[in-house]
Amino acid sequence: MPDYPPTASETPETKDFAKAYDPQQIEPYWAQAWVDGQLFRADPKPGKTFCIVIPPPNVTGSIHIGHMLEHTQIDALTRWHRMRGFRTLWLPGMDHAGIATQVVVERELGKENLKREEIGREEFERRVWEWKARSGGNIKRQMIRLGASCDWSRERFTLDPPLYRSVLEAFLRLYREGLIYRGRYIVNWCPRCMTALSDLEVVHKESAGHLWHIRYPLVGSTESLVVATTRPETLLGDTAVAVHPEDDRYRGLIGRKVLLPLMNREIPIIADEFVDREFGTGAVKITPAHDPNDFEAGRRHNLPQIDVMTDDGKMGEAAGPYAGLDRFEARKRIVADLQTLGLLEGITDHAHAVGICDRCKTVVEPRVSEQWFCKMKDMAEEASAAVSDGMISVVPENQRTIYLNWMANIRDWCISRQLWWGHRIPIWHCADCQAMTPARDSRVEVVNGHARGASPPEKCSACGSSKLKQDKDVLDTWFSSGLWPFSTLGWPDDTQDLRDFYPTSVLISGYDILFFWDARMIMLGLHLMKDRRPDVTDRVPFRELYLHALVRDPEGVKMSKTRGNVVDPLELIEKYGTDALRFTLTVMAAPGTDIALSEDRILSYRAFANKIWNAARFIFVNLAKFQATSGQTIEQLASPEVRAAAPYATAGRTALADRWIYSRLAQTVATVNDALEHFRFHEAAHVVYHFFWGDFCDWYIEWVKPALADANPDAALAAWRNLFAVFEAALRLLHPFMPFLTEELWHRLPQRAGARSIALEAFPDPPASRQDAEAEAEVSLLQEIIVAARNVRAEMKIDPKRRVAADFSSADEAVRTTVEQNRDLVARLATLSDLRVASQRLESPDGTVRTTARFDLRISHGETLDVPAELARQRKEKERLERDIESKRTRLSDEAFRSRAPADIVRQMETTVAERRVELIKVNERLAQLEKISGASAAT
Repeated sequence: MPDYPPTASETPETKDFAKAYDPQQIEPYWAQAWVDGQLFRADPKPGKTFCIVIPPPNVTGSIHIGHMLEHTQIDALTRWHRMRGFRTLWLPGMDHAGIATQVVVERELGKENLKREEIGREEFERRVWEWKARSGGNIKRQMIRLGASCDWSRERFTLDPPLYRSVLEAFLRLYREGLIYRGRYIVNWCPRCMTALSDLEVVHKESAGHLWHIRYPLVGSTESLVVATTRPETLLGDTAVAVHPEDDRYRGLIGRKVLLPLMNREIPIIADEFVDREFGTGAVKITPAHDPNDFEAGRRHNLPQIDVMTDDGKMGEAAGPYAGLDRFEARKRIVADLQTLGLLEGITDHAHAVGICDRCKTVVEPRVSEQWFCKMKDMAEEASAAVSDGMISVVPENQRTIYLNWMANIRDWCISRQLWWGHRIPIWHCADCQAMTPARDSRVEVVNGHARGASPPEKCSACGSSKLKQDKDVLDTWFSSGLWPFSTLGWPDDTQDLRDFYPTSVLISGYDILFFWDARMIMLGLHLMKDRRPDVTDRVPFRELYLHALVRDPEGVKMSKTRGNVVDPLELIEKYGTDALRFTLTVMAAPGTDIALSEDRILSYRAFANKIWNAARFIFVNLAKFQATSGQTIEQLASPEVRAAAPYATAGRTALADRWIYSRLAQTVATVNDALEHFRFHEAAHVVYHFFWGDFCDWYIEWVKPALADANPDAALAAWRNLFAVFEAALRLLHPFMPFLTEELWHRLPQRAGARSIALEAFPDPPASRQDAEAEAEVSLLQEIIVAARNVRAEMKIDPKRRVAADFSSADEAVRTTVEQNRDLVARLATLSDLRVASQRLESPDGTVRTTARFDLRISHGETLDVPAELARQRKEKERLERDIESKRTRLSDEAFRSRAPADIVRQMETTVAERRVELIKVNERLAQLEKISGASAAT
């Protein structure tokens, strides 16, 4: 491969042009060359700005196929804007991924038979940083290999000191405003990750379970109140039984008490309207420490909260004799004991949604816990208005509705996590008075180049004690990610990047993290940027939000490691090339529709890349021949100045093919621009594909082949110059979608002094005057005729290389004139020896006719057929069909056969007979036609 940029000794004429396109010989070179050349730095320059931040991949692993789709769309949009003259920034980075990373590193510790508690927090954090150095470096290498045109000088990580400071500043501001608070509430608790989870981190999976009907003896009576529950292990923490106040079955029991089974604790019967009278028996157990609805009921009725479990999902001291048992083992024991005591009324099947930790797939336990929360209502109202009022547009439209509905029903956000890896809560607790004191400011303590945490306060803000201990929890990963569009640009400082690039232009994200990330960025951006941007329209984190589809397997199933259907994009790249995979993902990415990815589709776009390579190879191979006879240099044919002056005319007239291809180019560019402007990536890729493969390769090159070797030097010169000009423009058109192949081929053409990359050249911008409706109509007619002739030839099974004559007729004089003027072209591309043009309609007694609204086209059988041989073959086929039909008809008329044979066998045979009769009709028609031809030949 040449140096970057190519050296003078490696001119386009001397470069090797392999017979087949090999992406592995090209893509890695250019991927690294772009980075080494710092091509994509967003240096200061006047004019329009385009900025997009990467949805930061988790530092835990590698780029997956979902990232590949996302990065492909971001990169295509970024390259397109860059080529249109925008000052362009694609800001890269990674997320520390609190839970996911801690799980991975703890797994690594397990290989050494160690637990994090044994090595301590400081040593654990050191090991995680080591992991980050390895894994994060791998992700960056992968992104470079995928061709991401990022500004790597601005790469960010959510735990870097500047971003850590942003997080501290955001927390302290919200805390001082009373929007962050600490309280004891029901949370989603993962016993495996040993942390609280937000609602969004819990996946609800429909599961086949049971309803256990349990007798709660009435105090002072021999009767019992039957309660139905899906979680009998939590009954140990019951503090009441609730019924609906209007339920006549239990109205007389309200205010009385029952004896809690197994615990022998008296608990009251209360009335509460939240009770569903149709569920179970209409009487429900109330466990305020283990159910969100029960928690709220407990607050309304001043019930005690009894937590009967430990953090790791075992039964705690309050569980009495069941203490120490795993929660599901305790369930079995409790049910057995209830049965022994005669307190189990019965068990029924019951399907219900079970909460699963999105990270480790453990069943989540709702339980009361002391956590940090962020009030969301006011911020959500402002964020809803930003979308409703058009300050942020959301594509596709249905996601806008989903976003607004979620905002309208938002709950406070649990932002604390019981982890060691992340941004430590910057609050200190006083050992003397238990008051809480925040960090002095948002300055970050840095140790060995890594952010350690906030600067501690000197004394308790309430009592002045120096006995302070920092809160042990860390912030939810999505808290720091929610600041990403402005923390990465230097907030809270008033940096040049913040002034230049905020608000960012667009965010491209998967719809599955709309609430995790996108909505929170909008809320936090609008609230925290108030000091920098008084105008609310300038505080939004991005002007547009595009939510892309998900990539699924060929059967449409969501990819997951559990199912084993995850696709590694690097494996596909090794087989087919990056450009082919990028183009596949782009052309399949219709808004609102998930992608069912198959290797067959990738293979087809690998063929597209090869088609372009072969077209380029054809051009350069024939260029060498032309140069040998004409003495023309490639600079005289294809220099930037020569290309800019195209199209070229011969004898004062631009050829129809040239008028047409420039019109098609202008129309394609206009369509691509509009499609990318509105995130219709699939449409943009589709029209580029058809322009390059169909218009340019299949039609234009084939059309101009004779002109390239024309004896008239002026005609040949014009043809070559037009060909090179269109080819180079087509490369620039394709570049945002297939950057590697287009970069390689572009460098094989002469370029202006100092030109470094096709990525830094202008996107094609042909004037509207290039659109030529008349040329397009004429060529469309000729294409229709040629395709009709090819189809007739295929139907008649004519040897592809054999030239035959054809008859053409049209009542439209303009149509006939166009055909007459391009008779040689039609004959050459349709492999015809002659094309006879007439005005009267054509009949088909001795040939095959293709009839359209504008013309008839006929190829005579006499041109192509050995009539006696074909007659013999068709008569033999007729005899075979008649024997087969008679044989099966005889069996079907046999009642004994019908009575013994399976019904599906009989139906299949009946279907076969019907099909054979249709075939026989066609054979008879063909025989009649052939006999007529044979008779006509004999008569002459």
